[in-house]
Amino acid sequence: MKRGTQHSSALLVRYHEIGLKGGNREMFERCLEQNLRRSLADREGLRIQRIRGRALVRADCGAEALIEPASKVFGVVSLSPAVEASREPAALTATVLETTAEALQRDYPGTEVVPFRVRVNRADKSFPMTSMALEKELGAKLLDHFPRLSVDLTAASLTVEVDIRGEGVWVFARRQAGPGGLPVGSLGKGLCLLSGGIDSPVAAWMAMKRGIRVEFISFYSFPYVGPQLKEKLLRLIEGLTPWQPQALLHMVPFTAYQEQIRDLCPSRYRTVLYRRAMQRIACKMAWRRRCRVLITGESVGQVASQTLENLTLIQQAGDLPVIRPLVCFDKQEAIALARKIGTYEISKLPAEDSCTVFQPEAPIIYGRHEEVEAAEAGLDLDTLTAEAVRGTERLRIPEDS
Repeated sequence: MKRGTQHSSALLVRYHEIGLKGGNREMFERCLEQNLRRSLADREGLRIQRIRGRALVRADCGAEALIEPASKVFGVVSLSPAVEASREPAALTATVLETTAEALQRDYPGTEVVPFRVRVNRADKSFPMTSMALEKELGAKLLDHFPRLSVDLTAASLTVEVDIRGEGVWVFARRQAGPGGLPVGSLGKGLCLLSGGIDSPVAAWMAMKRGIRVEFISFYSFPYVGPQLKEKLLRLIEGLTPWQPQALLHMVPFTAYQEQIRDLCPSRYRTVLYRRAMQRIACKMAWRRRCRVLITGESVGQVASQTLENLTLIQQAGDLPVIRPLVCFDKQEAIALARKIGTYEISKLPAEDSCTVFQPEAPIIYGRHEEVEAAEAGLDLDTLTAEAVRGTERLRIPEDS
């Protein structure tokens, strides 16, 4: 079959939720295009064309090489390597036949019968044939040319699709799922308290999916916590870069704060007081970085500091809203999502975090506001917080971003 029937190939990118944004739709579409450009920045000849409800992505490497990175861009619902076709019936039919032949060779190399269907999306109503009429005509042509095909409109293994739009006609036979959600950065920035465990990277990923550009903050208690923690945190953030290509990690020196709490406060309140201190510092950093919310991996009842009473006490130390994407997850649900996004194995690497330092044998479960205030009365909170913020180290991931 002659390849002259095909004009050019592109990656056809679809979105859904963005298309429901009414007057703000243009802003979300522009943000999605920017994020696609960031994820595909190393592809020579990259070109992105926005059309109604779609984006067409082209590069010198071809559409196939764009699928993997583009499928990690939030806002993308699905992608298809597609071929531009002529609106002229004979040429369009030839393109459909060639696309189907390639799909059969690639995905169904045997001799078994392949249930199939044709689906036409006629967005351009000036096209002379109706969607149903064109589906029937193309289906009949495919049955004539490929004896292995069998029509199945409800459970087809192979779906050959034609997308007819004012900007052009596109033919494809494969859909790759995207992550959905909203483009990273379309709804502002948040600061994620990253511990190195399973939950906080998952929480960051979920916040990214809702359009939040995430920066990270973590706490380092040298010499009680070793360099393994920093190495682990950097690996976790690198594991999230397919979804958000650039990130910033704020490493806060926390030793002085913890030693003061150890020496001057009731031992059973230590973990709650640590987390209140972290909340206080994180809010200061968030305001500086124009982050509108804090993000944590907390889940109700998972550990002693995550009872409703203690979560309330911890949040009261800050002055920003706290997003807890995993608040009603059980551990197995968090683990399943960590495996899916690729952070689970890194999270399991041994490296103690600051909350394990001077940990009490019997931590408070149902903390009380008046007892927390009394415990903190002997601490110079303003000085401890200011010194921690002042000593913060900032690391860009990747380093050259």
